[in-house]
Amino acid sequence: MKDYIADFTNHLKDAIEIGSKTNLQANKREFTNVLICGLGGSGIGGSIVNDIISIKSNIPIISNKDYSIPNFVNESTLVIANSYSGNTEETISALGKCEERGAEIAIITSGGKLKEIALAKNYTNIIIPGGHPPRAMFGYAFTELFFILNHYAIIDNSFLNDFSKSINLLDQNKEGIKNEAVQIAKKMFKNTPVIYVAEGFEGVAVRFKQQLNENSKTLAWHNVIPEMNHNELLGWRTNVNNLSVIYFRNKCDYSRNKTRIDINKKVISKYTDNITEVWSKGDSLIENTLYHIHIGDWASWYLSEANKVDAIEIDVIDFLKSELAKI
Repeated sequence: MKDYIADFTNHLKDAIEIGSKTNLQANKREFTNVLICGLGGSGIGGSIVNDIISIKSNIPIISNKDYSIPNFVNESTLVIANSYSGNTEETISALGKCEERGAEIAIITSGGKLKEIALAKNYTNIIIPGGHPPRAMFGYAFTELFFILNHYAIIDNSFLNDFSKSINLLDQNKEGIKNEAVQIAKKMFKNTPVIYVAEGFEGVAVRFKQQLNENSKTLAWHNVIPEMNHNELLGWRTNVNNLSVIYFRNKCDYSRNKTRIDINKKVISKYTDNITEVWSKGDSLIENTLYHIHIGDWASWYLSEANKVDAIEIDVIDFLKSELAKI
């Protein structure tokens, strides 16, 4: 996993090359909404794309992480089925229901049943390298979502410049990111991480939580400001032992949410001094997002080392899938 994380910017570069060279079919449809189907390491890309694009998109973009689909899906829906393995049963089930509704289908995968479906039915598709842990290939699946959305005129191609700047930013700050990640991991060691972000960056928090779950083999939770100010903040009175609070912060966070976070810290500091602020770098949402994701990935790996666990191993998930396969 360490090598995968270290190779993150190379993944982004390769994904851009793949997306640029893939010959996508012409499209004549106009869409009223977008549904991105995917779970786990594949699905989180849809959530983060929604965070980044929703403030600019003229149509809603929804992430779907289930066997079923929303009732609004019809011929005017663009459906992107995103499964790294190509065999995620929930995504395949949802795809079948979308096909029945006559939706436009696009597929991002490395192989499996989804690749077979894409080729057999001549669906728009981008094929990415296979044979790796899905969460470690986030850079590929995430990047290709932008190419698909650009192809269908949901977004313009300005994302290419933002990705290029992100790659340079991460490469230039490589050692600083790792050093900060080490300190974050030290503060999480033998504690339960509590991750907070401002509205617009929930996907970053979820990605970090997932990486802590899978790489570090530890529980964690997350919440979003301002929503948590209306409920969870009151929970900071009991059961507050052994918690490590991490705020992912950005210069672009809404001003009132910045103020809310500062007040949150005052409240929470009465119960723990284990509070870390992680400020992103960069000038765009894509840069801010990828910066946070990369530092979070590193922190999850350093914590896996401290916990003396195998960051790659997913035996429990494999067991779950094998049991489901029997039914």
